[in-house]
Amino acid sequence: MAEAAKVASSSSCLRALCGSVIVKDGRVIGAGFNSPPGNKPPRKCLKDDLPSGFKSDRTCCMHAEDRAIADALARNAKEIRGSRIYFIRLDTAGRKEFAGNPYCTTCSKRALDAGIAEFALWRKEGICVYGTEEYNRLSFEYQGG
Repeated sequence: MAEAAKVASSSSCLRALCGSVIVKDGRVIGAGFNSPPGNKPPRKCLKDDLPSGFKSDRTCCMHAEDRAIADALARNAKEIRGSRIYFIRLDTAGRKEFAGNPYCTTCSKRALDAGIAEFALWRKEGICVYGTEEYNRLSFEYQGG
C-alpha cells in the first residue's frame, strides 16, 4: 500500500489522489494514478456539472486501476495473470483515506478481463483482499452509502 500511496501523489485530480500498483511474486509489474485523460491538470472537476441521473462513470478522471492495468499489460503482459492489484485513496493534502465497500464495476470488469486474481483495499480493519470475481460481484451489488 505504501507504493500505491507514493504513486497516488502523481495525481492531478482536484478531489482525491488515487494510486494502484499491480504486484506479482513480490514485484510491482504495473502502476497508475487517477487524473484526467492525458494527465492534463483540470481547471475544475467536471463531476460538479453532471446531472443527477447521469448513467456512466461520474468522474472526469481515468481511474488509477485502469492505468495500472494498462501499464502492466504494456510492460509485463505475461505476468499479469494471477497478480494482485492494490488501491489506495489520499485526500488532497496527501493523507490516507479508508476505502469503503467495492463499488467500481468498470475497474472490477477490467481486472477480471486482464486475469488479475485479487483486489486489495486499505480499509479501517486493515488491508482487505478480495478475489477479483468477488470484488466484481460486490461492486454490482453496491447500492451506495
